[in-house]
Amino acid sequence: MGYPIERRGFLRAAGAGLLGAALLETSAAAVPPRARSPLLFPSPKVEPFVDELPRLPVVRGDRLDLVAATTSHRFHRDLPESPALGYNGSTYLGPTVEHRAGTPLRLRFANRMSAHPLAADMDTTLHGVAESFRSAPPSSLHLHGGVTPPDSDGHPEQLVYPGGDLDHDFPLAQDAGHLWYHDHAMGITRVNVYAGLAGMLLLRDDVDTGAPGNPLGLPAGEFEVPLVLQEKLFTADGRQSVRSTPVVPQGRWEGGAVGDVGVVNGKIWPYLPVARGLYRFRMLNAASFSVWNLFFGNRMRFWVIGTEHGLLDAPVPVHELRLAPGERVDVLVDFAGLAPGETVELCNDEAPVFQAAVLGEVAMPVFCQFRVQDRPGFVGGVPERLRGGGSRPAVLPALATPTVVRQVTVSQPYELRVPPAIMSLNNLTFASSDIERPRQGTVEQWNIINITPDPHPIHLHLVTFRILGRTPLRTVDYQLAHPQPPIGQKWAPSAEGFLAGPMVPPQPWEAGWKDIVRVDGGTVTSIIVRFPTAAELGFDPDATFPRRNATELDATDSHGTHRTADHGGHSHDDLQGYVWHCHLLDHEDHDMMLKYRIVP
Repeated sequence: MGYPIERRGFLRAAGAGLLGAALLETSAAAVPPRARSPLLFPSPKVEPFVDELPRLPVVRGDRLDLVAATTSHRFHRDLPESPALGYNGSTYLGPTVEHRAGTPLRLRFANRMSAHPLAADMDTTLHGVAESFRSAPPSSLHLHGGVTPPDSDGHPEQLVYPGGDLDHDFPLAQDAGHLWYHDHAMGITRVNVYAGLAGMLLLRDDVDTGAPGNPLGLPAGEFEVPLVLQEKLFTADGRQSVRSTPVVPQGRWEGGAVGDVGVVNGKIWPYLPVARGLYRFRMLNAASFSVWNLFFGNRMRFWVIGTEHGLLDAPVPVHELRLAPGERVDVLVDFAGLAPGETVELCNDEAPVFQAAVLGEVAMPVFCQFRVQDRPGFVGGVPERLRGGGSRPAVLPALATPTVVRQVTVSQPYELRVPPAIMSLNNLTFASSDIERPRQGTVEQWNIINITPDPHPIHLHLVTFRILGRTPLRTVDYQLAHPQPPIGQKWAPSAEGFLAGPMVPPQPWEAGWKDIVRVDGGTVTSIIVRFPTAAELGFDPDATFPRRNATELDATDSHGTHRTADHGGHSHDDLQGYVWHCHLLDHEDHDMMLKYRIVP
């Protein structure tokens, strides 16, 4: 009996027989025809640019409720409503939270979901996934980029079940920046986020106020627009789908699917009417799998002014940029030079990884269209400086000197199992206790050694960091010198002696504060991170906290372990610390995620 083949490993199993699969030629300025490969499920054809881009609702306040529920959502004018998930009454996604940096936010998260829209696609062989999740899916709310106590961080094993709720305390004692919130439930993060559980949180301060007349002279109000970018697949009857290929049976982990339609703020290929002036777009790659190379169809210049955790020293002019899942970018785009009635598209030409291309997949080329109106827009120009001098924040500091250098690895081992591949950090699974334990107050250099040919965006919870650079790696020589043991044995040898060239510094636009980094295939990506102390944080980052919401403390988990509660309402196997993981959500689910602790 053969084993199902996950699509990322299809090339290794199928050999060169599919190398001649035709790839359709694409146009950056128009949506191309669907690929016709028999190894792919195509979405139904729909007309692009007929739905206006939705403006996501905005909520403010020091005490908020966030309620996840099962919904139905119309992604396109010509498609029926599709089962989906949303927050706070939205049929898809959640509101944009605007909040002042340094002001605590108390948020009560409630799970009111019923049957999951993608129930048939859950793989119950994955760690932590129970059959009951199909009809009663749990959730875990993570504020991505938040400097958050461990009991409010959305640990993947701290689950809130339908009918339950959990209070989250977000101190937000951090700089203004671009955060986002999303589901983080163990083993089903991909299907929960894909179905709709995601939203933005914009932190403001006295300089980046988000209001007209702000000290930096940035576009505000209608001229500042959050863009939640995704690519998706739809079934023939218009339901959103996570299946890209019949090679993988339904209900089995696929490894990641390249979408064939662009979705922005919940609409397929929408259009946005724009005035003739400057706009500020807060872009989020909320896709499950794909890295994109973003540009405008007329190749016009735009400016990057910030990354995840605040502004750059000065705007960086670019004509394109690469954005990986989980990354955010803050850009200025000037439509003043375009004539009324002119249109321009936000495009992508990043080819899918080779294993996906062999199946016949091509880049999803277009996200949305901007239609220039005959009216004046924001008349201020692009600022010369964003940091340093006057009321502006201080310039970005020089990179700190690390006192510890830590080696970690990214790999994709294959075994005779179902599914046959597992995505791994340090050659371990999530259940491993052999975790990283950086000390509080220590500056470390993490060398993230990626022996795969594909990019992986790596996210560390709690901390921010700066990118030192990326160095090419002689992966074959490295693996020959350090044979990889069976999965479950830690494997993180130094890459010293196996580097294939000099370190390449980060692009100027990605040189600011980050919480996620694109680790390209066959490279060593080095970051500099300081792990804060409990005194600095105002909370203990190494504190223990209950594993499950009180409604589930007496339940049996998916591995048959009976959990009981003590009289204080806590499980006897409390959780501790944070996690770090790949933000390709299939990879995170199986099993490219590890726990880590920041110890005293």
